[in-house]
Amino acid sequence: MTSISKRVAGLSLFVVATVGAQVRRAPITAEGVVRGDSAGAVIAPAIYGQFAEHLGRGIYDGVWVGPDSPIPNTRGFRNDVIAALRAIKVPVVRWPGGCFADDYHWRDGIGPRASRPVRVNVLWGGVEESNAVGTHEFFDLAEQIGAKTYVAGNVGTGTPVEMARWLEYLTSPTRSTLANERRRNGRETPYTVDLFGVGNETWGCGGNMTAEHYADLYRNFGEFVRSPQSPRIVKVASGANSDDYHWTEVLMQRAAGQMDAMSMHYYTVPTGNWDKKGAATSTDQSLWMSTMVQALRMEELVSRHSAIMDKFDPKKRVALYVDEWGVWHDVEPGTNPGFLYQQNTLRDAVVAGLTLNIFHAHADRVRLAAIAQMVNVLQAMILTDHDKMILTPTYHVFEMYTVFQGATQLPVTLDAPRYVLGDASVPGISASAARGADGAVYVALVNLNPAQASSLALRLPGVQATKVTARILTAESLGAHNTVVAPTAIAPVAFTGATLRAGVLRVELPAKSVVVLTLR
Repeated sequence: MTSISKRVAGLSLFVVATVGAQVRRAPITAEGVVRGDSAGAVIAPAIYGQFAEHLGRGIYDGVWVGPDSPIPNTRGFRNDVIAALRAIKVPVVRWPGGCFADDYHWRDGIGPRASRPVRVNVLWGGVEESNAVGTHEFFDLAEQIGAKTYVAGNVGTGTPVEMARWLEYLTSPTRSTLANERRRNGRETPYTVDLFGVGNETWGCGGNMTAEHYADLYRNFGEFVRSPQSPRIVKVASGANSDDYHWTEVLMQRAAGQMDAMSMHYYTVPTGNWDKKGAATSTDQSLWMSTMVQALRMEELVSRHSAIMDKFDPKKRVALYVDEWGVWHDVEPGTNPGFLYQQNTLRDAVVAGLTLNIFHAHADRVRLAAIAQMVNVLQAMILTDHDKMILTPTYHVFEMYTVFQGATQLPVTLDAPRYVLGDASVPGISASAARGADGAVYVALVNLNPAQASSLALRLPGVQATKVTARILTAESLGAHNTVVAPTAIAPVAFTGATLRAGVLRVELPAKSVVVLTLR
């Protein structure tokens, strides 16, 4: 058993007892069908991608401590963090931003670290950027994790020449001046650049452009995203800000033939008010409800952007990448507002499960996503405190959902009571199902209702299974979270509230829970 598994297995009996108490509450009856006889699209592993920006303690103190640190590390990267990321099978990492990307010049981050220029990160906290983590370090990080590389190029303050030369430096096997410079800096063989983003949020921090201007600029810059390598680098256009459908219309009309994918960014702001988003650890049920309302907007956004893309690309060649998403709370009191550090609770975990289920349902078009962000920033997988590391509830959802990576999506229909609070109403349960390469069928259930359990019966036509096992993530408090003092206050445990008999899966689904079931 790994050290991470041991930590999860050490969950307190209090939480186990809590799960049992929730199962025994008066349930709501719900029913549905998992169509094992009708396969959908393959769920791309890259839907479980991560985002690592030079922001706050995301890079420095988060993944990087330097090779001389007393914290155990491999070439400067924390061994504990690397092991935790490998455990959730991180498929791809996006770097160096975010908004930071369009202020980043790659030459600042190569060569001896002691000689690299110190810049000011004007976007995030006004702190010094040492450039200790640059090109070679990022690719080392990706190799240690076992992830593909998604590099965000600088369009806002960069040039096509700068972009083209960075790619030559990275990927050329020749004896060119740039390739030899890479060798002198410690890398003999070319790096593999899997994906390259041509700018970031060009409608905002990446240049404040119009859709028309960026579409033409993309065609210009994108022409120089090239490499002698095989396979070809996937080119990603800077797509829309949430519900800017005009941006997608223009970009697809003018440049669909020159792109492989288009991004879309959406953050769940619990109150809907960017000036007062709400505390991450709030236990207020009205804030829980408003968070779910905002999170469910992802379904509409993905559907409508996909419909526009279908007009210009009916064969779905161009992928939709939701490469920034997550819950954005108010920062923790006493922290640098520019560092975007927030706690991570059961509420975030429920949003994570809900959102991943939405992506699964749109796997034909959504083929990459990157939650913001990997460590210590926004809806993070991991929080660090000096030599200590905390796995968040969101991390645990990603770990539970690893079985869906590369599985084939199965259609699910559900008839369940809605969760209603005041004038607000959302679906009570979110569900997703898929068949893995191992032949097992996996079912994910998310109970959005924080106060009421549900009794669910799912018919399973086409599913030949006789055994069900399951795990659950839940807790007593709406604001349950992990700390250095209590690192396993909320973590997955075995779930026994499911039975499989005569082709019907029955689940006693606790309130405010995420459950993943395996049918064999």
